[in-house]
Amino acid sequence: MKITLIQTGGTIDKDYPKTTKGYAFTIEESAAQRILEKMPLSIDYELMTAFKKDSLEITNEDREHLAQVCQEIKNNKIIITHGTDTLIETAQFLEQSSIAEKTIVLTGAHLPERFYNSDATFHLAFAMGVVQVLPFGVYVAMNGQYFRANEVKRNMETGLFY
Repeated sequence: MKITLIQTGGTIDKDYPKTTKGYAFTIEESAAQRILEKMPLSIDYELMTAFKKDSLEITNEDREHLAQVCQEIKNNKIIITHGTDTLIETAQFLEQSSIAEKTIVLTGAHLPERFYNSDATFHLAFAMGVVQVLPFGVYVAMNGQYFRANEVKRNMETGLFY
């Protein structure tokens, strides 16, 4: 079994600005890459980038591109790292995109992976586990739970998915 991890940007990938007097975070290398390089894994995986955007900037054209990328991937286990603000919209878009015989799990982080108290490692590790056992379909894996794309909701006061 091989898992493909697709970077799309979002909080999980945000990094400190590289310029002085800068406040805006940048999105460069994949947080998943940094996390997985530190782990002793016996899972075969590959990393790729669809785009590097804050999730509030993701368009339906971006989602169409992501759906095409998922369809073209040969293996059937896919994890997408994504910003939490529009993660549900992308999951529901992918679910309606007729991507056949694949298990796709979207996950992200409430704090950038670069922060010492980030939840990025936990969410990615959880997604790595559930993508291996879930049946074909599109899921969201956040806060220690997984949800079908058409059933997930988010509490906007706490930020938690349920």
